[in-house]
Amino acid sequence: MLRTHTCGELRLDHVGQTVTLTGWVQRTRDAGGISWIVLRDRYGLTQLALEEGVESAEVREQARNLGREFVLSVTGKVAERYSKNDKLPTGDIEIRVEKLEVLNPAKLPPFLIEDETDGGDDLRMKYRYLDLRRTPVRQNLMLRHRLAQAVRRYLDGQEFIEVETPVLIKSTPEGARDFVVPSRMNPGEFYALPQSPQTFKQLLMVSGFDRYFQIVKCFRDEDLRADRQPEFTQIDCEMAFVEQEDILNTFEGLVQYLFQEVKGIDIGTLPRMTYADAMRQYGNDKPDTRFDMRFVELNDVVKGQGFPVFDSAELVVGINAITCAAYTRKQIDELTDFVKKPQVGATGLVYARVEADGNVKSSVDKFYSQEELQKWSAAMGANPGDLLLLLAGPIDKTRKALSELRLEMGQRLGLRHKDTFSPLWVVDFPLLEYLEEEGRYFAMHHPFTSPKPEDMHLLNNPDTIGQVRANAYDMVINGVEVGGGSIRIHDRAVQAQMFSLLGFSDEEAKAQFGFLLDAFEYGAPPHGGIAFGFDRLCSLFGGADSIRDFIAFPKNNSGRDVMIDSPSTISDAQLKELSIETKVVEKK
Repeated sequence: MLRTHTCGELRLDHVGQTVTLTGWVQRTRDAGGISWIVLRDRYGLTQLALEEGVESAEVREQARNLGREFVLSVTGKVAERYSKNDKLPTGDIEIRVEKLEVLNPAKLPPFLIEDETDGGDDLRMKYRYLDLRRTPVRQNLMLRHRLAQAVRRYLDGQEFIEVETPVLIKSTPEGARDFVVPSRMNPGEFYALPQSPQTFKQLLMVSGFDRYFQIVKCFRDEDLRADRQPEFTQIDCEMAFVEQEDILNTFEGLVQYLFQEVKGIDIGTLPRMTYADAMRQYGNDKPDTRFDMRFVELNDVVKGQGFPVFDSAELVVGINAITCAAYTRKQIDELTDFVKKPQVGATGLVYARVEADGNVKSSVDKFYSQEELQKWSAAMGANPGDLLLLLAGPIDKTRKALSELRLEMGQRLGLRHKDTFSPLWVVDFPLLEYLEEEGRYFAMHHPFTSPKPEDMHLLNNPDTIGQVRANAYDMVINGVEVGGGSIRIHDRAVQAQMFSLLGFSDEEAKAQFGFLLDAFEYGAPPHGGIAFGFDRLCSLFGGADSIRDFIAFPKNNSGRDVMIDSPSTISDAQLKELSIETKVVEKK
């Protein structure tokens, strides 16, 4: 090794020892008779001291010519610092430099490589290899490493086998667009990159590997946002000879273990909530339960008083924003503008304040007497000082809009603490959802999800298909779906029926999934599994909103790697080898 110690290692008990450190120049400071260099490596920072009349003139002259990010090898004695820095683990010592060697000079970096940098997102993405030197970014990747190792320890202890599955596979309809790869040896034909290893992990269960896992790259060609990347990582798991309860217990144990090992937190037993209750009480299937503010449905309370908006609405529903009655007209207008945003989708907002004397003042007073408004207050469990916020309209659209408003109020009231964790299971999802514009049913999760056994008979009646519940479950933490899975179909006839319900002809099902249907004829065991979004789990543990912060070399919101300038065109020679001609057609 070129070094005897790291830059985060030395303490007072090393004083007097001669050591060699290597690393990058974080910063330099010259006070005339004495100068200092802060040296950085992955492990921390160590101060180097060079004093006139103590260190050699040659070494001091070398030090004067150093710039930020120069790579150094430094040999010297560990000494106790006169002015200690209690913010650094190495802040009690410094190195009195005897020998200094520049291993590599460096250009001035385009942004400060400090915890608080002056570099914007685009610039840091372009020079990601420099951004990775910053402590917060490095700590994010170290957290990711610790989580990955803890996952492997836990699953290994539960007798899971880590198996790698192919990356070049067959394109199959699984909900998102595939990335495709042309085959040179098979002109005109394409591989697809896996959206998940779904069919392969089911085949592993058919093969007798009754406990499989993999920390695996997946690929989806979809529009991006903060919690999406075109390539992402899953903790992918499958178990055979199990029921839903076995999977929930096993992977509840995994998450409990991760929180204890990595965060030192006991999260306890995870509560369970049905999909129907999640939608009714929170307006979405991944409720943030760090705070209450549940929905209260008000149809029976507000209708019949001559207010057309409420009387004609399919659903009138509200939330109680406790202690917010003092909101100004400007703040109320901000909330009204918020719910009218296209991505939220409401047409307006009705509000009512519960005054200090218990009287209720609303934005629709001319339609409602004080007696009627008191019914609102009672139904919503309001107290003096509370603010009632109501929306009305079609059921699904109104619930979605109120869900967004609830989260906005939780943020404004400081109820969504990043260091508070509220996990739960959401269960009993619908098996299918009907899309009017497509005129057919789609799988709520994926085509391999098993119906609840007690609902199987409902599949045979067109009028009851929409009532069938899936043997499916999601793990939600702080309003983020971190994992989801299901008990799978393992019977060929049931799987064929599912494909038919989803609009596949027998020929299409055989062409797309014939290998899986055939495998089910050779003794497929009952099986099920789950996949966790590993990047999302990392961001949750790290208290960040974006998974990008926990990926070493992420793409931007356009799916580009601006550091290596990818995607890019390829040469005509490569296209010819692939038997491909390209013609870019502009989207209209």
